[in-house]
Amino acid sequence: MNVLITGGASGLGLATAEAVEKEGWKALVVDVREPDQRFEHVTADLADRGQAERAVRELAERAGGLDAVVTAAGIDACGRLEDVPAADWERVIQVNLLGTAAVVRAALPYLRHTRGKVVTCASTLGLRPLSDASAYSASKFGVVGFTRGLAIETRGEIGVTLLIPGGMRTGFFDGRPEQYRPGPEAGLNDPAHVAQAVVFALRQPAGCEVRELVVCPSTETSWP
Repeated sequence: MNVLITGGASGLGLATAEAVEKEGWKALVVDVREPDQRFEHVTADLADRGQAERAVRELAERAGGLDAVVTAAGIDACGRLEDVPAADWERVIQVNLLGTAAVVRAALPYLRHTRGKVVTCASTLGLRPLSDASAYSASKFGVVGFTRGLAIETRGEIGVTLLIPGGMRTGFFDGRPEQYRPGPEAGLNDPAHVAQAVVFALRQPAGCEVRELVVCPSTETSWP
């Protein structure tokens, strides 16, 4: 099985790529940074629709098709709306929401051919927003709506799963001001554990749909 993973150079994307390889499947990585060289990959900025589309097509053609897509790429810009530069705020939407849509759109012809699957990555902040996270919440609320709409449009053609993870121990929080980092009591999840939820969704037989998965630490404060 050929599985295209965005954001596969780090965090949940990397954990998913590793989990995919352990299943004996082939991980195809798209990231703005160079990933681990063991993975077939293309570097692309998902804020640029043309780059996103080309990356999908190139990897699909190299691998001889696609059986699944996992959209794990994501960025953030913390702060109150008036304090976050507009370009930074908009880039979060471009990468997290529009980049997700661009990748899935480009992959649809390949996935329809194989009756493949899509797993999109939203967030608990896509269900319950927090202050100083308007860009991230807006993007992830968008991913929730996009994925639910996609499931309706493509039912009977491809499988669609919405993954809603809580906080994970990744580099996602690196470089932030202290007030925007989770404290030691947060008990964040290992991304490798969350990646197992992705594998679970991908392993379902055709016609059996895991529509939505919420995977969060037992101490998660942003859900329900």
